[in-house]
Amino acid sequence: MPNNEHILVVEDEEHLATGIKYNLLAEGYRVTTVGDGPSALNILREKPGEVDLVILDLMLPGMSGYAVCEALRAFDMDTPVLILTARTLTEDRTRGFDSGANQYLTKPFDLDEFLSRIKNLFCFHSRQERRRKQPSDRPLFEFADAKVNFETFEATVRGEPVRLTQLEMTLLRYFVDNEGRVIPRGELLENVWGMPGTINTRAPDQFIRRLRKTFEPDPAQPRHFLTIRDAGYRFVAEPEAP
Repeated sequence: MPNNEHILVVEDEEHLATGIKYNLLAEGYRVTTVGDGPSALNILREKPGEVDLVILDLMLPGMSGYAVCEALRAFDMDTPVLILTARTLTEDRTRGFDSGANQYLTKPFDLDEFLSRIKNLFCFHSRQERRRKQPSDRPLFEFADAKVNFETFEATVRGEPVRLTQLEMTLLRYFVDNEGRVIPRGELLENVWGMPGTINTRAPDQFIRRLRKTFEPDPAQPRHFLTIRDAGYRFVAEPEAP
């Protein structure tokens, strides 16, 4: 049965783009392939809402995948982006998330995992859309010296604006919505990253360190974003005085 979702594949290796397209068509998706960043951005700008997911290589001619993702996020914060690349270093993965990607998968990849990531991203995006349409209990939230507006994606710390990526804002929102509760790692992977909760990745640890660096008075001794050993993570807006 056709899925009807439209996937844009940005890959300059023609044989790989053809293989990806063949497998996605077999799953019932509609697929468009391009070999460079400017062509991808033209499609995304000229037909807003037409593409439901972007599969993006990093090593593209002329314009890197990082630059493509950053340019996309300048006018579209919603379309899911799955980076598919041969780059395996931690700093590459971190830069990919910083650019606005939702997931990062390295080549060579397992086809079943690849298709599972795509299905999870679509389910995650659908949940996020439904959530956005629901009235928010706390569109504005304050804790410590921070003020966060989840509707405008703006935040300040001690009166100074701070820049948060889409994933950082989504993670912060999930912590605020579940304030005080211990959240298992698998739950964060499913509801923030759109990944299966069983995947082994250090992404939650990296992003929580970044939230601490942004919001904690002393990131080395966090009082708001807590790691609960062997259990998960916990957000406390107003910790008890030491």
